This record gives sequence, structure tokens and C-alpha cells, in this order.
Amino acid sequence: MIPSLPRIRIVEHGPYIVSGSVPLFSAAIVLNDEDESVRWRFGRRFAARATYALCRCGRTTTPRFCDGSHVQVHFDGKETASRAPYIEQARRITGPGLGLTDAERLCASARFCLRAGGIWNLIRHSSHDEPREAAIQEAYDCPAGRLVVWDLAGKAIEPELEPGIGIVKDQYAQGRGPLWVRGSIPVQSSDGFVYEVRNRVTLCRCGRSRNKPFCNGSHGRPVVPTG
Repeated sequence: MIPSLPRIRIVEHGPYIVSGSVPLFSAAIVLNDEDESVRWRFGRRFAARATYALCRCGRTTTPRFCDGSHVQVHFDGKETASRAPYIEQARRITGPGLGLTDAERLCASARFCLRAGGIWNLIRHSSHDEPREAAIQEAYDCPAGRLVVWDLAGKAIEPELEPGIGIVKDQYAQGRGPLWVRGSIPVQSSDGFVYEVRNRVTLCRCGRSRNKPFCNGSHGRPVVPTG
């Protein structure tokens, strides 16, 4: 039997149905003494099932996985996110060595972009090696794909990510965080529409996002930095 390709299907007012034996793992945001996000720490890997359902309402009693609580709480899972391609949602910043696109609506408040004066400032000084490398790393660390760095030829500089879903833990947000979907896994709306397939996106799992199905930082203390 040919295995099914990785896919996430959204159930109307219900969970995310993940198929294709997609790996599931924990991913913690590591903070320094000033509560700045400095790196990712990958932890437990969960047994990959062929198909499983992940909670979308935030009320499950079986962590990560759906237990039907969305029915009991009358979860409103209406999808409100734009269906336009990322590039149409993003503003552009051009620096001397790199370009940056920034779609603020997709921000999951992971805060890696604030290091070293902020990615926007680094882009403006990207003719120098240190700011250039720092800007690329900050974009790589952005789980939502809000921030994308481009070379001067117009090619996106993206990390190589294998298909998988990270359960994000963020001490700054009392341990809560979104689902980090990596490696170009298609996400299908409850009405059959397939959102633009991207290398990295974050899906809401607290039920409170105003940009469903994508995270907008509502799980903790929203931070939407700009430059």
C-alpha cells in the first residue's frame, strides 16, 4: 500500500485531522535572563500514527489530542484568515545586502526577531556579515513564517525543514504555544480550500486566535513587533 502524503484537514468547529504519519514533537522556546527568545530546544518525540486528531479549541483533557471537548464547549472555529498568498499579505523592506518580507497578521509572538536590535534594523545593515547572518537566523527561527529573508536576486533564503509538527512551549506565555507546522505540509480548510503551502506556519491550538486557523499570539501575551 502506498502511504498517504502528509496533510492537515480542518474539521468545521472541530480538530485538525493529521494524516500521512506526520512526526509530532515538542519544541520549547529557550529564554535568556532578560526573557529574550534565543533558541529552540527540541524534546520528546511522540509515536507517529498514520492519522491523528489534534485539539483546536484548547479545552481538551488529553493534551495535544482532541477528546471531543469542542462539542461540549460549543467551540467557534470559524476560519477568518486571508486566503491570499503570503507575498500579497507582506510588506517589503530592502536593505543593502538582503530583503525582508513581513506579514504581521501571521505573527505567533515567538519574539526571536527582537534579538540584536531587531531583524528590521539588521536588514538595514545587511551589507555587513554579522548583521546579515543574524537576520537570516532570526527569520529561520520565526515558526510562523511571518518573516522571510530574500537575497538580492529575489530568492527566498529558507531553512531546510522535514515535514513535522512541533508542539510549541513558551515559558513567556506560561508554557502555551501554537502548533508549528514544518516542511510544506498542506493545510486544508473545512470547506476544502487548501491554504498556500509553505515551509513553516503556526496553527492556533488555544481556540482564541482572531486569525484562525493560524496563530496570532492570543495564547499568551501578544507581541507584534514591527520595524
